[in-house]
Order: sequence, then structure tokens, then C-alpha cells
Amino acid sequence: MPLDVIAHPYMANSVGAIKQDMLDEIGIDDVEALFEQIPEQHRLRSPLALPEQLRSELDLKRHLLSILSKNSNCETNLSFLGAGCWQHFVPAICDEIIGRAEFLTNVWGTPSSDHGRNQALFEFCSQLGELLKMDMVGLPVYSYGCAAGHAIRMASRITGRNEVLVPAIIDPERLSVIRNYCEPTEMSNHITVTQVNFDKDTGLIDLKDLEEKLSDQIAAVYLEVPSYFGLIETSGHEISRLTAKFGAETIVGCDPITLGILKPPVDYGANIVVGPVQPLGIHMNCGGGVSGFIASSDHPRYVQEYNTLNISITGTEGESKYGFGLSCAGQTSYGLREEGKDWTGNSTYLWAIAGAVFMSLLGPKGFQELGELIIQRANYAAIALSRIQGVSVSFSKGIFKEFVLNFDDTGKSVKEINARLLERNVFGGKDLSSEFPQFGQSALYCVTEVHSKEDIELLVTHLNEVLRS
Repeated sequence: MPLDVIAHPYMANSVGAIKQDMLDEIGIDDVEALFEQIPEQHRLRSPLALPEQLRSELDLKRHLLSILSKNSNCETNLSFLGAGCWQHFVPAICDEIIGRAEFLTNVWGTPSSDHGRNQALFEFCSQLGELLKMDMVGLPVYSYGCAAGHAIRMASRITGRNEVLVPAIIDPERLSVIRNYCEPTEMSNHITVTQVNFDKDTGLIDLKDLEEKLSDQIAAVYLEVPSYFGLIETSGHEISRLTAKFGAETIVGCDPITLGILKPPVDYGANIVVGPVQPLGIHMNCGGGVSGFIASSDHPRYVQEYNTLNISITGTEGESKYGFGLSCAGQTSYGLREEGKDWTGNSTYLWAIAGAVFMSLLGPKGFQELGELIIQRANYAAIALSRIQGVSVSFSKGIFKEFVLNFDDTGKSVKEINARLLERNVFGGKDLSSEFPQFGQSALYCVTEVHSKEDIELLVTHLNEVLRS
């Protein structure tokens, strides 16, 4: 190996002499010997088309800023995008608290530092548990989809069954994650994912189709409130009743922002509840986990199937003194490795701190006011936009935060409309035409507390002008 190879500026071991020392230490002449276990047909034989190596931090910063400058953000543009990552107001104190070194840089530390972090994490779990009326909340996992996937695998282990029913109207990305967690058919732990049709008038779950697909092979029925299309499922009790009749588990995906105005899923029969943490004081971001939660009763039947790290509280010898620490750690992948209750890593503990701060700021009254504000503005926007010639709301009853607009009668595609809106610094709704072609030229629009009446009226004006031009 030539010793004059230029080292990577951030990788000390890339120096040619150090590479040679490592090869000598393990007794091989060429690094290729390390990759013999990879089949020949899967190994790259041609050089990667990589850009020229940047040799200084200044060059790297300039390069990254030139890329980032091409982005358009939701601060300088008016955004009506949602579909799994939503624009909610994040109080400044949430950023301040999670930016503190005690939380930002602390993964696992000393017993004393862990105790403080554990207390903060416990606050998140207890506050969310109070919202959900459930006693067991695990530490957050990577995303809403990951939480749903883990919950389905929990239900499969609990029931010993290997099929799950999910709604036909579901975020395709979330469904993809669920299918990934349910493993390929060749795997011994494969879980079959079967979709339940929706009522064409309401967009809600078709109860007749659900009943026909239920059997003693079903581990769980999964539904979402609100659904991917922002619809509030009104048949939760009946879905849970039918599910329990066949000995299956009811899993509900729930947006916690709704819990100030809607019943918690346990009140209509949910056994396991999952959902996003991102609405609870977390900014939208791309390329990182936006966090998801799993909750249930604290019955051992459920607790013993959690893959997450879990925090418990206990009394001490000191009066009014409490301790906070990990519980059930032995059943995780940290404790049992490949025999653990699913993989535990890549959790999003920092977002739990943000969530705890956010929930403590809002309190019960704040959640109610926020929920009412969102549902009022979303419905106001849906009605105002449906008055535009050629535009209609596909499902207008029981919407929260998101709704589907159809543009078939305008003679324009969603792609064309969104491109014209972007010229006016507006992000239109998510294009559904490829995900759900049966709905024609439709888009999923999102309206939250950050959208004022003036914002909605501005969207109406821009859409009117775009469709007339």
C-alpha cells in the first residue's frame, strides 16, 4: 500500500502508514481479504463516481451552504403540507431546554447524570400516559411507522398469530415501514399485512369488509384516528368489539394533539396505542427521526413484550425522595441481543424531553384550546377552498388538521397547480395522484394553529388565480 495516500481530514486512521500497520497486525496483505465473505456478484468492481475530496473545513462549509441555499423552507414560504410531518408552533423554551448540554449531549453517563435524565424521560411518559389514559408508555422510537410496526409485532407475539388488518387509506410510507417490520414471506416471523377497504362515501373503514376479513388467524386490527386523510373514525367501538370477538388486539394510531377534544383510544377499546411525538414541540426535519410512541396498560401481558427502554419510579429511604431508573431492560436487544423483543436502538430520547416541556406548557386546558383551534381552522379552510370553481373536498365530515381536495373539474393536474403555487411562495398540498390514483387529481392539505385566517384567504386567492390562468 502506498504510504503517500492523502488522508481523509476527519479520519486519522486513513493515513497510509496506519492502514498498513493495521493490516500487519491482523496478518493480511490486502484489505480485500476482509471482504471475502461477500459473494463476488455483489461486489463493486468499478470505481465509485465520487466528487473530488474537499481538503479543508472552509471548502466543506462553502459546499454545504451552496447546497442548502437551494432549499425552500416553511418559514419563508406559506406551507400546507402535512402527511406525517406537520407544521405546529414550537415554543422557544422547548428549543432552549433540549439545547442544554445535560440533555443534548447526554446518552448514558454517570449514575447521577442518568438520574436527572431519567426523571425528565419519566415526566414525558407519565404526561403522555395521562393524555392517553394508559399506564405504560415506552421511551420513543424512531417514527410513527416504527411504533406501528413494533406494536404489530407485539400483538403477534401476544396472540401467537401472524396476520394483521390495516386500513386501505394509510400513509404509503408508514405502510412500507409496517411491511418491513412484518418481514418477508421467507422469514419465520413473517406477518401477513391485509388491507381493509374504505367506505367510498365517508373514507372510513368499511365495517362489512372488516368483519369478512377477521378470523382466528388475525393478530391485530390497526386503525388510525385521525386517518391519513385527516378523517376521524366514528366506529372505533364497533371495530374494537369485532376485533375482540376474534381474540385479536386493537391497535390505534393516534395524533396526541387531538386528545384535548377527542376521546383517548382506550375509551373505545384500544389495547395498544401508537402515534407521532413530532406534534409535541418538535420542529419539522428531514433525514432524522421525528419520533413515535407506544402505550398500553401495565398488565404483564403487554409490558413483557415492549422492545423499548422503559423508565420506572420508586420510593427511597428518604422521605419524599424518589428514584428513576430503567425497568424491564433485560428483555430488550441490549439485554438479550438477537433474542430480545425486537431491536431497541435508534430511539429519539431528546424529542421526549421536548415533548415533556411542550405538554407541561399546554396542560389539559391548553390541549383543548389547541385542538379546537386546529379543527375550526381546518374546517374553515376546507369550506373556503371548496367554493372555488372546480375544486371539491372529497370527504368533508369529521376532519382534523388535514383534508383531501380534488381538482379533476379544473382541468389541471396537482403537479401543475403546485408548481404555480410555488412560484407564489406557497407549498400546496401533497399530491395523491400516484399514491391513490382512484381519487384522480387530488391533494392532501394540512391546516394547523400556525395558519391564520389571512393565510387561508391568501391560499384561496392564489388558487383562484392559478386555476383561472
